Amino acid sequence: MELPPVVARMWGREPVPRRGPKPRLDLARIVAACIEIADAEGLGGVSMATVASRVGVATMALYRYVGSKAELLTIMADSAAPDPPERDGLPWRDYLARWARANRDFLLARPWLLSVDRSVPPAGPRAMLWLDRALAALGDAGLDAGERVRAATTLSGYAASDAMLTYAMRAPAPDGYDGLSGAADYGQMLDALLDPATYPALSAAVREGAFRGAEGWTDDADFTFGLDLLLDGVEALVARRAR
Repeated sequence: MELPPVVARMWGREPVPRRGPKPRLDLARIVAACIEIADAEGLGGVSMATVASRVGVATMALYRYVGSKAELLTIMADSAAPDPPERDGLPWRDYLARWARANRDFLLARPWLLSVDRSVPPAGPRAMLWLDRALAALGDAGLDAGERVRAATTLSGYAASDAMLTYAMRAPAPDGYDGLSGAADYGQMLDALLDPATYPALSAAVREGAFRGAEGWTDDADFTFGLDLLLDGVEALVARRAR
C-alpha cells in the first residue's frame, strides 16, 4: 500500500529525488528546532515562520521537507518521546506499571504534547517502539495479539488522560473560574450546585467528602489507584485465559 505522506516522512520512506540541488536541511534538524521552540514557548510558539527562522531558511523552503504545519506537528510529537523504559527482568505487571508511569511522566515533562492534534493514528517509530515494548512484556501472559494491543493502548490512554488532568489541575485557573484553588474548592462548588434529586449518587459522594484532600489525586496516589485498577483487570483476563 502507499503510505500516507506524513508516515512516510516519519519513517524516512520518501522517494529520494535524483535531480535538483542537494537539500540544505534534513527533517531531523527541522523537527529538533520545533521541539526546542515548543519546550521554550509552548505549542503556540511553533509556526512555519518561527521554525524557518530558527533553522535559517525562508518559510516556503520548509515545504520541501514537510507538507504542512499539521504534518510537522505530528512528526515532532513522535520525535519528542523518549525511549521506553527497559524491562530489566521485571514481571509483566511490574513492567507495565513502570511503562505507564513513564508514559505519563514524559507527557507532563512536555505538556505541549497534550495539545498536538495528530492527523493520523499513532504510527511513528517512537510510538511503535513504546507499543512494541508493552507487547513484549505481555508476550508470555497467555493473551492473544489483539488482547495484548488493547491492553497496551488502554494503559497509554490512561496515562495520557491522567497527564491531561494533572496538568489542568496544576495550571492557573482559567477565566471564569476565579476562586477555585484546588480539588477541595471544586467539591465545595459542586456541593452548592447539585440537586440531590437529580444527582443523588454524586451529591452523596460529595457530602461524604469525596473531594476532601483530593489535591493528592493529581500526584502519585490518584495515578497509582487507577493504574492498579487497570492492571488488576489485565491480570484477571490473564487468569481467565489460563483457565
